[in-house]
Amino acid sequence: MPGVFPDYKAPIVRTGAGGRELTTARWGMPSSSKTLMDATKKRAGKLQAKGKSVDFKELLRMEPNSGTTNIRKVESKHWTRWLGPEHRCIVPSNSFSEFNKAEGGDVWFALDESRPLACFAGIWANWTSVRKVKEGETTNDLCAFLTTEPNAEVFATRRRCR
Repeated sequence: MPGVFPDYKAPIVRTGAGGRELTTARWGMPSSSKTLMDATKKRAGKLQAKGKSVDFKELLRMEPNSGTTNIRKVESKHWTRWLGPEHRCIVPSNSFSEFNKAEGGDVWFALDESRPLACFAGIWANWTSVRKVKEGETTNDLCAFLTTEPNAEVFATRRRCR
């Protein structure tokens, strides 16, 4: 694949019914209910300010959820349902980027200049939600990286972009 971006298909390796399988999943696990609730409250407020009536339950059900691409806090209650072996995967990669405004855009990282294959630990799930308003409700295999705090080199890049 020439590139993988959030909310697009990414290759993953997972255990399927017949054993190990290479497949694709949309990058971004479901966001937490708090994140969705906060976004819905904000949207409801804007609609109400325009004098429109709001069915909050329906608004919440249809709240776009582009997902979480990198999961750092696995101790969060939200993620525990997907931490078992049946939801584990690896995500092959040869490089990744962090956006850095000071550097004028993405800063790329790889194991070396030849960009050899490496893998991130990940989790996946089959989930029904609204990813994009124009698509409506869809059911997708989703995935995300499991990460830790960044090393010094990545941290320095991320810190400069804030």
